[in-house]
Amino acid sequence: MRDPSHRAFLVIAPLFFVSFCSAQQYRIEKSGTNETLRGVSGVSQQIAWASGTHGTFLRTLDGGYTWQVRQVPGAEALDFRDVEAFSATTAYLLSAGPGESSRIYKTRDAGKSWKLQYTNRDPKGFLDCMAFWDGDHGTVMGDPVDGKFVLLRTDDGGRVWKQISPNHLPMAQEGEGAFAASGSCIAVQGRRNVWFATGGKVARVFRSADRGQSWAVVETPIVHGNESSGVFSIAFRDREHGVIAGGDYKQPEQGGGNLAFSNDGGATWKLSEISPQSYFSAVAFRPKNGCGLLAVGAAHAAYAADVQEKIWLKYWDADLNAATFIAEDEALAVGSKGTIVHFTELAGRCDKK
Repeated sequence: MRDPSHRAFLVIAPLFFVSFCSAQQYRIEKSGTNETLRGVSGVSQQIAWASGTHGTFLRTLDGGYTWQVRQVPGAEALDFRDVEAFSATTAYLLSAGPGESSRIYKTRDAGKSWKLQYTNRDPKGFLDCMAFWDGDHGTVMGDPVDGKFVLLRTDDGGRVWKQISPNHLPMAQEGEGAFAASGSCIAVQGRRNVWFATGGKVARVFRSADRGQSWAVVETPIVHGNESSGVFSIAFRDREHGVIAGGDYKQPEQGGGNLAFSNDGGATWKLSEISPQSYFSAVAFRPKNGCGLLAVGAAHAAYAADVQEKIWLKYWDADLNAATFIAEDEALAVGSKGTIVHFTELAGRCDKK
């Protein structure tokens, strides 16, 4: 629903490290575009996709050293806030916007052609983010219409997108919505678990263990109270351990309740003790062991090798929107003016707890 107005350019050179950092651990890639990028999806250490304004999508086949930049035909006015990729040839794009500006596309031929799978026909609708259990089974979340969040689901690779009955969802509170800031306001895990996060007058997490047929909702301690604050991103490393990140995008340097963890599947959330804090628009767990954590936002990017630590292992000045791991110790992050940053050496102490 909301459109965070990040700074006009990336402030990532020079970056600085808070602790334990003795060498350069990032590379600014040549993306070949000046579009604002808000979606990024890693398939492997070599393959990743990104998405952004004016119908733009990008693809790399060499770990981010070079990028192919194209536009989806007929989508030049759309803002692709989310991309979910499954191979060098197959990916989904989600555009966010009011009414028919919210759409879902899919390619099976590396972006040579795109099939428009879904167009939101409700003028009050606004799609925010999507997530997939696998290449055929996925879900999309949108802002409330008539007091209920909009949830779509596909079980056939997007050939059909069905709306989950609003009767299955708790009521949205007045002034509650979601942030289409990084494509990560919804997360899935296993075969049936799904969570989505909200902001505004409240900051809540909705959770379902049956692919959206029934839901529970809980309030979180993330900062909230106005339309620019709340939970922007959610991720789970397994069905029990999750993280939410956010804050107030209009005050990106502000500390406080911007990061929280759950150890019970999202039923309760405890504020993180990792310091320092700032606004984060996206957060991602390190793959495999799952206890390393990368967070990016309009003021800073940060990495913790162990979420039990109380200080970031690495901390950079940066203006970024979204992030994805492409290997155990490597990640890509995207931002405004076509910025793509390749973080490396994201290893360290990590003891799953």
